[in-house]
Parts: sequence; C-alpha cells; structure tokens
Amino acid sequence: MPRHTGSCFCGAVEIEATGKPEAMGYCHCSSCRSWSAGPVNAFTLWKPEAVRVTRGQDKIATFIKAPSSERQFCTDCGGHLMTNHPGLGVVDVYAAALPSLDFSPAVHVNYAETVLPMKDGLPKFKDFPADFGGSGETMEE
Repeated sequence: MPRHTGSCFCGAVEIEATGKPEAMGYCHCSSCRSWSAGPVNAFTLWKPEAVRVTRGQDKIATFIKAPSSERQFCTDCGGHLMTNHPGLGVVDVYAAALPSLDFSPAVHVNYAETVLPMKDGLPKFKDFPADFGGSGETMEE
C-alpha cells in the first residue's frame, strides 16, 4: 500500500497518508484562497484513518472559521498541513504537503468564486458536487 509522507514548512510536524486519496482537485473558494495565500488551493481528500501525524502532534494548532473546516497548522512555522472536514468525513491534506503523491486533479469546486480561470477540461462545479452537499451544477470553462 502506498505511503506518502510530508511535513510543515520547518519540518517540526510530519504527516503520513496511506493508500490513495478519495479525490483530488482544486478549490476556488475565498476561504481556501485566503488560507493558502494563493489564487487556488490544490486538495487531496483522504479518509481520516488514512492520515496520521508521525511527529510533532504537540505543535499542531487548529483554526476554525466555519464548523465545516478545521484547518491545522504548525505552531512553530505557521506551515499549513491539512483541513479536517467532519461533516464530509474526509481530511484534506494539501497537495503541496505530500511531495511524493502524484497529484492528479479530477475536479474544480467553488468555481463560481474563481479568480484564476483554468482551462484544463476538468468538471467545474459552481459550488460542490451534489453528493458533497452542493448544488451539483457545473460551469463552463
């Protein structure tokens, strides 16, 4: 079974994801953009049991702006690690935090909020797919 390891910016916190993600893609919502300090956030969604902290658990803090997203970061360097989505039953380990993972995005979510249009042929959901509580509506590139 594949294992992917990564760390925060300074290396004080190490994480491991085992197996393969449930989904990979891009989020364009304003919260993810603001949190990631970028025009788009690359996500990898995992079942919670597939992700574990292997070092530095005591250096992880959580910021909760909305109950649907529990964002975790390193208290030493501020490096972003992952977001727990309790209502969806998945953990988003930021794609950049797992350098050995072959990032293969399949979808864009919250594309109605995009500031960086991307023409890549992938489905672009206005908000979320219906099975994730969204409208299921897609948008044109």
